[in-house]
Amino acid sequence: MRRLHPSNAEDLSDDDLAAAYALPPGRFVRVDFVTSLDGAVTVDGRSAGLGSPGDKRVFRVLRALADGVLVGHGTAAAEGYRPVSADSAVGRLRAALGRPGTAPVVVVSRRASLAPGDRLAVPSTVLVTCGAADTARRAAVAGAGVEVLVCGDDDVDLPLALDRLADRGLAQLVCEGGPALLTAALAAGVVDELDLTVSPALVGGEGRLVTGALPAVVRPRLLQVLEEDGVLFTRYAVDR
Repeated sequence: MRRLHPSNAEDLSDDDLAAAYALPPGRFVRVDFVTSLDGAVTVDGRSAGLGSPGDKRVFRVLRALADGVLVGHGTAAAEGYRPVSADSAVGRLRAALGRPGTAPVVVVSRRASLAPGDRLAVPSTVLVTCGAADTARRAAVAGAGVEVLVCGDDDVDLPLALDRLADRGLAQLVCEGGPALLTAALAAGVVDELDLTVSPALVGGEGRLVTGALPAVVRPRLLQVLEEDGVLFTRYAVDR
């Protein structure tokens, strides 16, 4: 992997990648997505069809640098999310960077769709939902050890959720989607950075990066471009 912007560099190591994606201290929400040239985020319902070895490296580094992983329930279910364990590739990289080997997965679901028996229904997981979610469902997943945060009445209040997560030491989050969560986060003005992998592919159909109209046009500022095998790894600042 090589850096094209803001300066040239060849053969970036994992330490180089960690430095390239390092964050300043304090609260921060970065969004990590892979997309095709025409804006598709999945092939046959999953992002793997757009990924590459370099994308996996960046994915691991961003998870290693984060306090927690923020994801919508639909994406977590479709992609088969599991807890971030200390013996995983991400966990080992976290340890190498001097961080705890594990990191919580924060699942956002308006309906509290996480259920006992799900892969993520474990004590390390946090479920963010709202008051409109079924109380029995919320109680059931809490009984499995999941921490349930009720943020908002009829829908999830993302700014409130981020406040409460920061109070729990989860101040720097990597958001891995899906598109509905990204759209809501952009509309709420809580995104600080967009880390977009651009795959040299044309997919067509539905399932785009942003699912609906935003209150105003968002104009991110380009910070960095990396490249490997024709795949671009971009880093954009999103000014609130």
